[in-house]
Amino acid sequence: MTSEVLKHSGAHAEAHAHDHAHHDTGGNTIFGFWVYLMTDLVLFAGLFATFAVLRDSTAGGPTGKELFDLKFVLVETFILLFSSITYGFAMVGMHSGRKSTVLGWLAITWLLGAGFIAMELYEFHHLILEGAGPNRSASLSSFFALVGTHGLHVASGLLWMAVLMFQIGKKGLSSTTTTRLQCLSLFWHFLDVVWIGVFTVVYLMGAM
Repeated sequence: MTSEVLKHSGAHAEAHAHDHAHHDTGGNTIFGFWVYLMTDLVLFAGLFATFAVLRDSTAGGPTGKELFDLKFVLVETFILLFSSITYGFAMVGMHSGRKSTVLGWLAITWLLGAGFIAMELYEFHHLILEGAGPNRSASLSSFFALVGTHGLHVASGLLWMAVLMFQIGKKGLSSTTTTRLQCLSLFWHFLDVVWIGVFTVVYLMGAM
């Protein structure tokens, strides 16, 4: 009888230790992702600084005031910001344990993000057709570098989101998928904050 009790207690302690270790691993993953975001922030800070230095180096070419369509970019901005709200609804569904809700809101978020990328590609294509490509001047080179880097981040977030939706559909809201959802949430909101900076510094100030 005593041996059975000890065996049960040992098994319970082992299971608790395993759960605690797994929880710590999730916490460590999120902390590590915060560290990654800090390094990404340094990258964008460098790109913003480069643009600020080169924004007036147009080499006689068109300026931002001549090129940028603020109404178009404003729609683009609202699409990305709204995608952050829909991702928040997905996180609410995650905390409630509703798999279908999470997948539904993630799908809407993905479509909004894809719409943002489509508009950005259209803008780039339009500028290049007008002879305002990245090789036209240092100002435009820094513009394409900054905005393009942000776009690449959004595109990578969309790929990550698509893979995560597949994993949630297959495995459900496990501890692994919820940790990944939280990391992607940090990444997606970070990109929104960076875009607000891009919209303000590049487009609003550039059109003045």
